[in-house]
Amino acid sequence: METPRADGPTGERMTGTGWPKELRPAARRVALVTLIVVLGVGLALLPLKWAAVLLAGSSAVVVLLIRPAAGLCLLPFAVPFGSLREVALGPVRIGGAELLIAALLAAWLAQGVARRRIRYSPVGSSPPGANGVPHLPLFFPLALFLGVLLLSVLPASSLELSAKEIVKWVEVAVVYGLVAEALDERTGRWVVWAMLGAASVEAGVGIYQFLNRIGPEGFVLFGRFMRAYGHFAQPNPFAGYLGLSIPLAYALTLDSLPSLWLALRRPSLRSLPLLLPALSLVVMGLAVGMSWSRGAWVGLAAALLVVTVLRSRRALLVAGVAGVIAAYVLAAGGARYLPPSLVQRAADLLPFAGGVDVATVEVNDANWAVLERMAHWMAAADMFTDHPWLGVGIGNYPVAYPQYAIGRWRDPLGHAHNYYLNIAAEAGLLGLSTFLVLIAACFRFGLRATRRASGPTWWRAVALGSLGVLVHLCVHNLFDNLFVHSMNVQLGLVLGLAVLAERFGTGQNVERA
Repeated sequence: METPRADGPTGERMTGTGWPKELRPAARRVALVTLIVVLGVGLALLPLKWAAVLLAGSSAVVVLLIRPAAGLCLLPFAVPFGSLREVALGPVRIGGAELLIAALLAAWLAQGVARRRIRYSPVGSSPPGANGVPHLPLFFPLALFLGVLLLSVLPASSLELSAKEIVKWVEVAVVYGLVAEALDERTGRWVVWAMLGAASVEAGVGIYQFLNRIGPEGFVLFGRFMRAYGHFAQPNPFAGYLGLSIPLAYALTLDSLPSLWLALRRPSLRSLPLLLPALSLVVMGLAVGMSWSRGAWVGLAAALLVVTVLRSRRALLVAGVAGVIAAYVLAAGGARYLPPSLVQRAADLLPFAGGVDVATVEVNDANWAVLERMAHWMAAADMFTDHPWLGVGIGNYPVAYPQYAIGRWRDPLGHAHNYYLNIAAEAGLLGLSTFLVLIAACFRFGLRATRRASGPTWWRAVALGSLGVLVHLCVHNLFDNLFVHSMNVQLGLVLGLAVLAERFGTGQNVERA
């Protein structure tokens, strides 16, 4: 029901949409006719391919304008699959995730303006939140980090690359704000299922590549398999992406264990939500193993351990006992019972634990990846040494790299294969410090959401899973850079879900979906 808000400038009564009441039907008809005419002309004149794109795009815009939250359920699928169709604008490539975020933000702003939740008012004349702008826990550290990134543009050689990197973090803030502010409990659950569904489908693609040996020759394993890489072009970011969903599936699986056995004995459509997290966990776990990514393995081990020990004191005790037993078995020679390929994968790292001269050491297939990473770590450290305060400019690591390249390692690869060194090289001490402050704030909020959720509720499992995702992100970023291929969007989704978990899990026994 619409209520008059105030008299218009000519004395008309204004409705909640901002239109004079008597003009609203006419305005709707004009807008509808205009949309139909544009669609008709486009479908008649454009080639079939672009006509289909126009029709699909128009339908998506209409859906977003009616219910922007529906677009947030599509966003998890845009992370792995948005790169299938991209538009290049200089060094920037715009994919499905970027377009969807822009449409979501525009729809949210349009609704806010139409409902008079977003409007101009002088500073200090309205209480916080009165104008529809969300005030959420992590906005200050996000804004602080973004401010330092903007400052680090000053020494940058390439403004285009700087803008590309800054936009990533703007997207994190936008997605975080939209999820935390715009979603109700039901839609929040759908976003969780969408994240697990998108990651499971992408994992299935990787498993298919592994078994059918689809990919470049450099990814061949044991002469008859292929390292899984999905739509990420490389196995490490593919495994890193799955690691940003696996802790969530693991926490939800633990939450459903009391009812899972009954659901397996008497399967039905109503028991499907109990089975989905476990099925998703198995598929994603297999795909990460098939990626042969050591960084993802280490990150996931840390993430799953944290989720396990924080779930309950009993889980902490069991995990501690299991760790002691595993350490004793390995020390007593139990490693010989593990698959030799896994043992060798870990043993390949040992010769470099004490450091080597990457410029002169003999390179072979076994040590290539480790030496390449070490060369980039040293180059990033040298950049930081020469530019300690603001770095070489955010996003400008590839531009500066030729001056710091070591030995045969001349390809800049786009980043330093360690995000902490990368941000130190590009944004200096200020950038690294504010990034660590942001990460610390995320962990603090995640722990708070976990504590405030009462009992083993569904939303408490989401809070635990979100915390596990942060652990995997921080650990895996020691060996790679996971803020590529739109994975920054995944971080925004996870942070927003942590806010929902605190909101809907506090003091409630929320029944399972």
